[in-house]
Amino acid sequence: MRKLLHTTVALSALLATSMTANAADVRARPYSPPPYVAPVYAPPPFSWTGFYVGGNIGGAWTNRDVTDTFLGVNFNNGNSNGVFIGGVQLGYNWQVGYAVLGIEADFDGAANNNNTLTVGALQVTLNNRWITTLAARFGLTNGPWLFYGKVGGGWVGSNDFTVANLTTGSSITVSNNNSNSGWLVGAGIEWAFAPNWSTKVEYNYLGLDDRTFTVPAGFLAGDTFTLSNRSVQMVKWGINYRFNWGGPNYGYGY
Repeated sequence: MRKLLHTTVALSALLATSMTANAADVRARPYSPPPYVAPVYAPPPFSWTGFYVGGNIGGAWTNRDVTDTFLGVNFNNGNSNGVFIGGVQLGYNWQVGYAVLGIEADFDGAANNNNTLTVGALQVTLNNRWITTLAARFGLTNGPWLFYGKVGGGWVGSNDFTVANLTTGSSITVSNNNSNSGWLVGAGIEWAFAPNWSTKVEYNYLGLDDRTFTVPAGFLAGDTFTLSNRSVQMVKWGINYRFNWGGPNYGYGY
């Protein structure tokens, strides 16, 4: 019995000593904080909302039929040779989700575009000096890319209308320095290649109203010429500076 008691006391003392040593080790172990992980902030999504201004260059092709009522002669030039155009544009975009709505106005000057139509001894010469359009834009975007359409109206500034008799060499000019209006449809692609800059390529079709000209004097005095099936087709490349007033744009694609 006495041996059992001595054994129990010895084991109890050994266990207490071991627990005290372990507790001392735990208290003495230095604290090691977890490694620091910097937070990751996702940039705001790209937005097309805001005003923009830019420039463009391209080419234009005109079409018109000219009918001489007095002589019963029809002139049809089909599509004329292309001419260089260049100008400026400004507009505003409003993005809602993946949809982009906006309005855009542009003005382009046209290189000297003398269109000469000849039937027999009779020759008619016309030209266009400038083109301006105002249209609503609507499109879809996946970020820096915008695919859009345009619907609106346009005006073409024309110069004089000249009729000449090639046999006699006589001619008469009817002043026509007023504008001509019509409807516009178009489509294009725009790419934002930097936070405030984008570039685009677009096609526009401008259908113009019919017009009539009455010769006031000369060898065709009182004769009426009618211009019908009038249209202008344009292909333009442009670049825009966007003010980003709708919010920061960090999601552009270089």
